[in-house]
Amino acid sequence: MRPCVADRGPVRAGRAWRAIRRAGLGLVALLGTSCLSAHATEIIGAGSSFGAPIYGAWGEGVSHAMDIRLNYQTIGSGAGQNQVRARTVDFGASDAPMNAEQLAQNGLLQFPTVLGAIVLVVNLPGVDTAHLHLTGELLARLYAGDVTMWNDPRIVAENPGMTLPAMPVAPVRRADGSGTTFVFTSYLARVSPRWAAEEGRGTSIEWPAGEGARGNDGVAAAVRNTEGSIGYLEYAYAAGNHMPMVELRNRHGDLVAADPESFSRAVTSARWAQDATHSADVLDGEGAGAWPIMAATYVLVPLDRAATPQGRAVRAFFDWAMQHGGDAARALGYVPLPAEISTSMRAVLDTH
Repeated sequence: MRPCVADRGPVRAGRAWRAIRRAGLGLVALLGTSCLSAHATEIIGAGSSFGAPIYGAWGEGVSHAMDIRLNYQTIGSGAGQNQVRARTVDFGASDAPMNAEQLAQNGLLQFPTVLGAIVLVVNLPGVDTAHLHLTGELLARLYAGDVTMWNDPRIVAENPGMTLPAMPVAPVRRADGSGTTFVFTSYLARVSPRWAAEEGRGTSIEWPAGEGARGNDGVAAAVRNTEGSIGYLEYAYAAGNHMPMVELRNRHGDLVAADPESFSRAVTSARWAQDATHSADVLDGEGAGAWPIMAATYVLVPLDRAATPQGRAVRAFFDWAMQHGGDAARALGYVPLPAEISTSMRAVLDTH
């Protein structure tokens, strides 16, 4: 394939992408449109907001490397799964992996692309929230509506020496079907038997408390605008919006900051499924110093479109990303797939 040469040249394309990044990661729906070849193959993807920042970066990289243009729509994991089932997109993206039966029924290939973290952001005026300490059980009680004030003795006990305000807790959660919600509620169900029994996990659940907002951008905006609020976000959105992230106590009792080192430690203990789901379990990881709310994000590709131009371009896009996309992933706070996993996924793409 020929390199992508836009009318104004690749330098302008690079400047356009940097401008998008400066304006905020929520604008990644504009993926790759700055660099077009007259013969470029457009591929359309839709779904996960968790994965949107890295797909945006890869879309820009691929537009310089080959005649492929990515149009990615950030509509949430549930909608992404529905779109690829209906064959209205060339690939879907989801943080909630389908099981083997669902994949077979819908004729889909599923594979992971990167691993990333869900973090907690809080709006407490006068409090150094970057050093606020919470536990998984406290998070479950906050989102269940059982802990309603920030100066609750259970929070105070986790934060000796910190003055916490007598301010109501305002939980913010996703209002749309969301893989980020699936990961977060899966974590709460794993660390809190009560949450598992009463609320459960899913891309969309019946929340007992809190305000809903659409997308990571919506949650970030709601937290910024609401004193006393707490929200869960994909790390790239929190970092891109310069929002302080609370520290969490992991299964070892370690207080862990949300940073690339703690994310990488979690990935070293990932458990990879040996079946068609190609899924990874990195929640509440066993590694010392590991960030506890981690997950892989996945792409779903129709098997019956493999021989079409778009089907070949989707496979070429992700093959390129697995070979050359690691630096972009790390720059955005993701953890690239381990080398042996990316090699095996490239082989899967080549044969499907």
